[in-house]
Amino acid sequence: MGADSDESARRALETALGHRFADPRLLATALIHRSALSAQGQSNERLEFLGDRVLGLVVADLLCRRFPDEDEGHLARRFSVLVGRDALFRIAVGLGLGSYLTLSPGEIDGGGRDNSTLLADACEAVIAAMYLDGGLDAAARFIEAQWTPLLAEDIEPPKDPKTALQEWAQARGLPLPEYCEIGRTGPPHAPVFTIEVSIAGQPSTRADGASKRLAERNAAVGMLARVLSPGKPMS
Repeated sequence: MGADSDESARRALETALGHRFADPRLLATALIHRSALSAQGQSNERLEFLGDRVLGLVVADLLCRRFPDEDEGHLARRFSVLVGRDALFRIAVGLGLGSYLTLSPGEIDGGGRDNSTLLADACEAVIAAMYLDGGLDAAARFIEAQWTPLLAEDIEPPKDPKTALQEWAQARGLPLPEYCEIGRTGPPHAPVFTIEVSIAGQPSTRADGASKRLAERNAAVGMLARVLSPGKPMS
């Protein structure tokens, strides 16, 4: 991709984010997956760590202002859903974030641009990039704009994603979801598993996790985000 195309793509993403970066390198770093680390010299993992904390602060503040009469237990239930991986994945898909990720060729071939874990992590990293570039106000504007529709949804105690996906399939007379390990990276003491979940008639979804169980859960979250209609809760 040439310089003009890179600039055009960055401007398009900035428009979707509602923020013009004074330091475009922050946005570029937020979109670099660790699979491209050797070529790029950096990844978005540190930004992901920071973005998770920024998101939590802003969402907690939004909840306290939106629901002034709710007790801590109800707020905590809403909070856990709103900062969870499924919510982040939904926002990332809505922004088309997958098309902007910098990935290794192998990760691209493996469906990385649709990987729910990669997209959720990138969304957190982008939040951190906005925070570092424009301060808390910039990040909060983005979070409030993107998460306000989710605040309006009926928040129920979240089900286990694998159970919810199984119930979705059974309600439509479909075969049960099938989970398949398609990759394993990292050292033996800290492996990262890649799991693909598939349901007849639906595009498969891949996700990573520090265990097979966690990777299966993340894959189920990604599949749920795709099959449920926009505007409906994930749980």
